[in-house]
This record gives sequence, structure tokens and C-alpha cells, in this order.
Amino acid sequence: MSYPQTMSASHRRARGLRLDTLAAVNDDIAVEEPLEMRLGDGRRTLRSVVTMRTPGADLELAAGWVLGEGIVRCVDDLVSVRACTDRSLLPQARGNVVTVDLAEQALPRLAGLSRATDITGACGVCGADSLAAVMGRQLEVLAPAVPLLDPGVVMALTDHLQEAQRVFARTGGLHGAGVTDATGTLMAVREDIGRHNAVDKVLGWALMAPAQPTALVVSSRASFEIVQKAAASRVPVVVTVSAPSSLAIDLAESAGITLVAFARSGRATAYTHPARVTGPAD
Repeated sequence: MSYPQTMSASHRRARGLRLDTLAAVNDDIAVEEPLEMRLGDGRRTLRSVVTMRTPGADLELAAGWVLGEGIVRCVDDLVSVRACTDRSLLPQARGNVVTVDLAEQALPRLAGLSRATDITGACGVCGADSLAAVMGRQLEVLAPAVPLLDPGVVMALTDHLQEAQRVFARTGGLHGAGVTDATGTLMAVREDIGRHNAVDKVLGWALMAPAQPTALVVSSRASFEIVQKAAASRVPVVVTVSAPSSLAIDLAESAGITLVAFARSGRATAYTHPARVTGPAD
């Protein structure tokens, strides 16, 4: 049976359960489909990675993914990110394949791509051969700047992010990630069924725009991988709606990133480098 579907949501019939009723309802469901990212030199594919994602902003997802993996370090490392033109595939299959052409200086970094070929939308470093391979990646330590964002603005960022999540409003099934300028204004918001995909999409947007965000806002907990992606993109502030992990705090501290978690309902907790959002200590 086919269902009405946009790129990000599918309309389905379901049964709504309440304490005293059982009724047929119409519901919007978040779409999840595989995306193959073919990494190469413009002539041939050298590596291929498959992730589960919500369709939409696929080119940005691929750009953000290779940035977060350390394969590209700046926009000059990308020759192109484009829709697949492989005519051996059916047209509908080509819609789930993206080709990433890398500049010559970025090609040797593919050798360090040690994770398994298939990853999931919820995965940040799943499949890596060892934690040491992930923790050992060299990241630039961000210089301090005091202050960057008003505390009141920071506490409201996750609310603004949710207001901008149009597909989440319909489905309740997608994570969101946004980037802000120095005033705390959202510059871009992306959604996906996987939180890491949402982050890759919005940081990929920033890479290709190009734009240098002040803050990354995520509708999830603060995991190590999300802080790592922010560090790779040189984003100095990370704001999340839920709890941080110990590794996320350690990485944010060492990378010079201000990590703010539990940002909701007019409250927030700054775990590292708080001067960016509170001003210097007395």
C-alpha cells in the first residue's frame, strides 16, 4: 500500500488508544531511508558509507559527515557534493545516493576511516575500531572570547529550535539541530530521525554556505560525538536540551568549547568555559 509522503514525513492510518476509546486516526510518521555516501576523487569511488536518515538536505548531510570525520577540514577540501548520476541504478535508488568528490589533499585521510561501512542515523562513532582512534583525533583548541551570548538568549535557544522544527511539529519523531550567529539568532535548522545526522546536516550547511556559527543547538543530550563535530567545525558554543556525558564535558573542556546542557524552561547549566555565556568571573 502506498501512503502520501513528503521527503521527511509519511501520512499513515493508525489506531489511537485512550483510556476509554479506540478510534481510527490519521498520523504523520517520520520517514527513515538509507543514504549511501560515495567518497572519491571525481573519477572513482574509493570508500562508501551507508547511514539511515530522514530524506532532505542530503548534500549537506554528506558534507557535514566528512567534516565531522576529519576527512575534510575546510571547504577547499571539497571539490563537489552532488546527487548520484550512476545510470546503473534505478532513478528512485539514485535519490538515496550522494557522491562526494574530494580534493587531492583530502584523499589520504580516507585511510583513517576505520568504521564499518554501515552506520545508523543515531550513531556518531559506532563501528570505529577503537575509542583511541576517535579520542586521538587532533582538534583545534578554540581561543576564548568573552562574552559571546547573553545567558537569557542561551536559555531560550532550545525553545526557538523546537519552534523552527516544522516536521517535528507534525510527527514528534525527529531530532533537530540549529546554528546561530553571535546574537543567538538561528541561521539554519535541520531535522533528521538521527541526532547526529541532524548535526551533520546543519554543520554541512555552514561549511558550504560558507558561514561560521557561534553556537550549535541540539534537541538531545550532549554526547561526545556532538561536541567533537562542533570542534571540527570550530563552533565555540554547544547548547543541548538534555544531559551531557562525562566524555562530552572532558572534550569540550580540552577543545575550548562552552558546553551548556539542560537548556529549557528558563534554565541551563554551563559545564565548561562558562565565561562565553556568563561573562568573566569576579
